[in-house]
Amino acid sequence: MTFQFNFTIENHLENESTPPGDGALALDSSEESSVSESKKGRHRNRRRSTEKLEWPQDHLLEHKPVGSAAPSQDTDGSVSAANSSRNLEPHENHPCMRVAKEHPMPEDSTKVLENKVVETLPGPQHVNVSVVKTVLLKENVPGENIVSQSISSHSDLISGVYEGGLKIWECTFDLLAYFTKAQVKFAGKKVLDLGCGSGLLGIAAFKGGAREIHFQDYNSTVIDEVTLPNVVANFTVEDEGNDVNEPDVKRQRKSKIAQELCKCRFFSGEWSEFCKLVLSSENFFEKYDLILTSETIYNPDYYSTLHQTFLGLLDKNGRVLLASKAHYFGVGGGTYLFQKFVEERNVFETRTLEIIDEGLKRFLIEMTFK
Repeated sequence: MTFQFNFTIENHLENESTPPGDGALALDSSEESSVSESKKGRHRNRRRSTEKLEWPQDHLLEHKPVGSAAPSQDTDGSVSAANSSRNLEPHENHPCMRVAKEHPMPEDSTKVLENKVVETLPGPQHVNVSVVKTVLLKENVPGENIVSQSISSHSDLISGVYEGGLKIWECTFDLLAYFTKAQVKFAGKKVLDLGCGSGLLGIAAFKGGAREIHFQDYNSTVIDEVTLPNVVANFTVEDEGNDVNEPDVKRQRKSKIAQELCKCRFFSGEWSEFCKLVLSSENFFEKYDLILTSETIYNPDYYSTLHQTFLGLLDKNGRVLLASKAHYFGVGGGTYLFQKFVEERNVFETRTLEIIDEGLKRFLIEMTFK
């Protein structure tokens, strides 16, 4: 079974905004349509079976301008220049690793949709993030405080603090379109939506019949306020007819929803911490058949941990489907540099599935064990 997504990138991106330069929160979705070419990603990880994962101590990759390896790369893009051009805060000014945790589904799953406005455009439904941001600001919700920090820094990314999960990035839609075009089979598979943000990739797997879906994002606020609501909003049960007493119908529907949502688990935290959590929480961890991830390779500092996450969590016969831009200007990350990083480690094979050439090239990559 494949899940059809009939929509345009523009339709879904119009509600995802970069915080306005003056620090005010824009509420008009028509003013929030641009997706910046140079931002996005997220920390997180977790995994374990019976073997112990060794996480490299020097997990911060020293990187250089990509020069000949990537002809169109901006060769004067040092990390400091990247921080200036993208308002990306210096790595050392932020907490090292965010501890991972699991977010349980509330017993009454409909509670996660309280104070939410669900967009009912063709394709997957998703909550209006502008409304989410407004509520979080007005109610001064305790916790990560990522909305006000994002606004005050004029950035959708603050390394180690907020990793962009409140935006739907354009490569996500590239990957969703590929699922339909390539008739990707999810039925019976265990799937991880890594750096999930809105969770649309995992939702596609959910609707495609995956037997188990895990959603992971760096920020707990993203999981609670966006991912969980999106999953619940996208679950529908066929009408069971009018010949059954209404309270019984409601009970049956509620039971069916609960059974289906039990297929989903939700996690927040940095990638290596995520791996440690899932691997230590079960006597035997069944690895993922499929790992889906979009625009998580913008920062070369994260490559080592991401590679270790794939190594630790992917089944030997599994595959990674990754969507990314060719380059993230200034920062130095992107498809070319990440593929080079992977090739040097000689563990995975990478294969380009599709190149989408709309201004800045966007790539769909498959990774499998050699």
